[in-house]
Parts: sequence; structure tokens; C-alpha cells
Amino acid sequence: MSELQLSPKPPENPPMSGIVILGRFQPFHKGHELLITAAIEWRHEKCPGSKIILAIGSSNRPETLRNPWSAEERRAMIEAWAESGEKLEDFQIVTIPDIDDPPNWVSHAERYHGGPGTLFTSDSETAELYSKSGWDVVNAPLENRGKYEGWRVRETSRMMSTIADIGAVREVLGATMPLSVIDYLVRIDGLKRLAFLGEGGEPVG
Repeated sequence: MSELQLSPKPPENPPMSGIVILGRFQPFHKGHELLITAAIEWRHEKCPGSKIILAIGSSNRPETLRNPWSAEERRAMIEAWAESGEKLEDFQIVTIPDIDDPPNWVSHAERYHGGPGTLFTSDSETAELYSKSGWDVVNAPLENRGKYEGWRVRETSRMMSTIADIGAVREVLGATMPLSVIDYLVRIDGLKRLAFLGEGGEPVG
């Protein structure tokens, strides 16, 4: 694999520390929705003055079946969901490139999402990395986690990528994805590309 480019570059002024939710959002699905909703409730109870920072990872990965949507498209998915009547207020979206260097990930990511602050996550490996780096970590186990694994959602989306009946697409994908996100992907032909990105999904991520 060729060396990953650092794109985007770190901002000159990263956000103030807040409640960080880190994910690839490939695509934004109902597991992410549950996690963000839990973070909103936690913020209301524990630290109402904090901003929620949604950190989109893997911004520099080439287009593959594992990474079919660009960082800009994933940002638009989140914004479509947030604008559809969800109670997501006082939040910021940032994008972070991968560096393939787990021991140095947190210090790298802090240049984009700020910190140290609070990490809100359902991923044990990410929780351990941030905890070792001095972050407060809130572990939020999710029900039906297997149902909302990214690769499963992508595989279902790939199977529906050649279906012209939008109602059927919304019905099938609506089990795991918010309708606002499905409608966005349909509008930009963001599902059709999956039919041309290879066979089978990698059962990770």
C-alpha cells in the first residue's frame, strides 16, 4: 500500500475540548444514531455546556467497498440526519485522516478534534487508546450491535444498489439506516456505485 496522504491537513485552531464521537460513518446508520442520542442524554445530565464533536475518520482512504463514500459525503449524511428533526444541537463535524499508527493515533486526532476531553464510544479498542492518553471515556454498549456493524449495512446497501424501486430501497435499508440518509444517498446516486466496487464486504468496521 502506498503511503497515506495527510488529507485534510490539521486546522490551525482545533476545536475546544468537548464530547468526541469517533467513527468512519460508512455509512451513517442507526447504530451511530443510537450512540449520538445516548451522548446527547449524557451531556444533558453531566456537562450541558459541552459541544458534541463528530469526528469522521479515514478521510484519506481511496474509494473501495469498505470506504465507498468520501468524507464530504459522510458529512452530508450526518447533516441530513441532523436537519431531519433530530435533537442534535451545539455540535461540530471534523474529518481526520488515517495514519496507520495506533500508538500515535490520539495525539494525531487531537490536532483535528481537540482535547483532551471526553470520548463517547462503544468500541473497546478506541476506548483503551483514549483512556491511556488521559481522556475521560464513557463506554456506551449498544443493543443489537451486530445488526449495525458497518460491513453488514454496506453489504445490504450493495445488494440494493441496482434496485430501481425507491420504495423498496427505503423499506429494506430503513431497518438499519435513517430514512434521511437513504434519501440523500439515492439523490446523489451514492448507492449505485456499490455495484461496481468488488465482491463481498470485509467483516470489520
